[in-house]
Amino acid sequence: GKLRGRIEEIEEDGLLLDVSGVGYQIYCSSRTLAALPSEGEACELIIEMIVREDAMQLYGFPDKTEREWFRLLTTVQR
Repeated sequence: GKLRGRIEEIEEDGLLLDVSGVGYQIYCSSRTLAALPSEGEACELIIEMIVREDAMQLYGFPDKTEREWFRLLTTVQR
């Protein structure tokens, strides 16, 4: 999916995105964070949701290609 909203806060490993009054914590790479507009400005990110036993996390990407690379990397076995 994707989310479009206003950047509330940019953090070291992600951002808080306000989407119609709901704040979403989205984890992003440093490359993605560097390309974002400033806090308070509008932003749209392609989203991947990872559901685990103890957490649900959103990861944000500037485009579908980067999300596909993320999906590929998460299939690699240790």
